[in-house]
Amino acid sequence: MTGGLVIRGEIVSFTDDPGTAGERAVVHHSKGALAVAPDGRIAWVGEASRLPKTYRAWRTDDHAGRLVMAGFIDAHIHFPQHRMLAAPGRDLLDWLNRFAFPEEARYASRAHARRAAAVFLDRLVANGTTAALCFSSVHKVAADALFAEAETRGMAIVTGKTLMDRNCPPQLRDDPESAFRDSSALIAKWRGRGRLGYAITPRFAITSSEAQLEAAGALAKTHPGCLVQTHLAEQPREIEAVSALYPWAKHYTHVYDRFGLLGPRSLFAHGIHLNARERARLAATGSTVVHCPTSNSFLGSGVMPFSGRHRGTPKIAVALGTDVGGGTSYSMLATMAEAYRLQMLAGYRATASELFHLATLGNAERLHMAHEAGSLAPGKWADIVVLDPCATPVLAARHALSESLEDMLFALMILGDDRAVAATYVGGALQSTEKP
Repeated sequence: MTGGLVIRGEIVSFTDDPGTAGERAVVHHSKGALAVAPDGRIAWVGEASRLPKTYRAWRTDDHAGRLVMAGFIDAHIHFPQHRMLAAPGRDLLDWLNRFAFPEEARYASRAHARRAAAVFLDRLVANGTTAALCFSSVHKVAADALFAEAETRGMAIVTGKTLMDRNCPPQLRDDPESAFRDSSALIAKWRGRGRLGYAITPRFAITSSEAQLEAAGALAKTHPGCLVQTHLAEQPREIEAVSALYPWAKHYTHVYDRFGLLGPRSLFAHGIHLNARERARLAATGSTVVHCPTSNSFLGSGVMPFSGRHRGTPKIAVALGTDVGGGTSYSMLATMAEAYRLQMLAGYRATASELFHLATLGNAERLHMAHEAGSLAPGKWADIVVLDPCATPVLAARHALSESLEDMLFALMILGDDRAVAATYVGGALQSTEKP
């Protein structure tokens, strides 16, 4: 076997959630090596001194003094909003009408969508993100553009055409029939092609009629391997609007439940203002709530406590997302830092190991891609981020005080950003991390 790659550095990976499993969930090789086969998958990982002879003649990328980890996975991000960071709004609905909807209308243009897809994925890679669950726009051509760009890069991207047939500008509306038809065509064309996946994507209950949510449920039933993604209980005014539109509903979550949209493959962004019955139902169905901390603080939405970490709350599966453009950074490091701060306010002290796990293997599990990504193990794709704990003078000074791996991870999480990303590999191929 020839033509592979060996990556050296301080290897850190996870086999489970350190928040519940403790230190045994952390794999740490202080002077480690990782062999990447020519097909882009990991062939071997361990201490460099034990590297098998088979791999010693392979080209070596030496990242001594840096952490080599599984690439970050973003569980909630909006492709058409990639230019919108720091767009102000009085609240969520005002923000959507003033900024998000006009920006998303541009994605009716195939050429615009293609240019945007390249920039969007460049920014993910520059921040060490190698896989993501993405919202697109209502336009079929926009989803096509993102899928095509991701395929050329070998990235694990899950997305889908957004469904909206009311309470949005006319140029952003589809209808239940076209939503079903266009989504079905995109699923047939892209799902399972390369490393791509499909997500059935009603934006949220306010912008979908009952007929359209019924169509979304029919899609989920017809294509059980697809994910479902939408938004849930982000702000009080949003919840009031849902109550007015669906007077029969017991609560916001009941709207999605009635149309068959809850389940182990369903991810609901935000989930801040949930009552006990909603939390119980989400937990019972294995649904996931995606915590989007920088968006929640920026838009003043509130704090979503980590469910299951507190006595007396049902254990809801949790993922982590940047929520760009409501979120204020593409960086999963910055996202982890904000999650730490918000959870502290909610009365829970998360460890750095716990949050790094959430941004890698934890998100991979919720996106049903843990069999091929999210940790550094033989047989998985070599999606890797290399983090420099001394990337800036402030980080270097703080690093000098670190006495443990947890100390190093905590400093990177709180003080790190795209400057800490020394290298990103997708399927073993080194990517450009120049800032687009």
